Amino acid sequence: MATTRREPAIPFRVLMRVPVPWVFVLTYLVGAGLERLFPINLRLTGAFVIGTLLFTAGAVVAGWCLLIFRKLRTTTVPGRASAALVTWGPYRFSRNPMYVGLSLAYLGEAGMLRQAWPVLLLPLTIAYLNWVVIPVEEARLQGVFQTEYERYRARVRRWL
Repeated sequence: MATTRREPAIPFRVLMRVPVPWVFVLTYLVGAGLERLFPINLRLTGAFVIGTLLFTAGAVVAGWCLLIFRKLRTTTVPGRASAALVTWGPYRFSRNPMYVGLSLAYLGEAGMLRQAWPVLLLPLTIAYLNWVVIPVEEARLQGVFQTEYERYRARVRRWL
């Protein structure tokens, strides 16, 4: 089943030049700024411990994915053609475990610092990834790996 390559709208094409980890960082910084201007006082018992666990788990998953990509000498840049289709390690459970890891680390940081605004903004980053970045990546993978990618896509979910 052939998939047409979907080009994002002009403002999103500019955003596509920003590496995805930096999209998370920039979103978090905006949230931290809003937290400073309009503080939401969170008094959650165990927030630091839970945040630390989330941050650590997310960093491990994202780092593992990055190491796999480096080992296989394939790109981590959305929209660039991949040299290898990764289907092992965390990619057995999610087609986008690097984004899952970054999301967990982001939530963990917010928990450790007891900041609500970054958490409230995270869905914007997830929506951008889900409806702009990932479709471009999937179209490229489909174009390069065709049937192999279709089989992988049929058995592994986009997120979890």
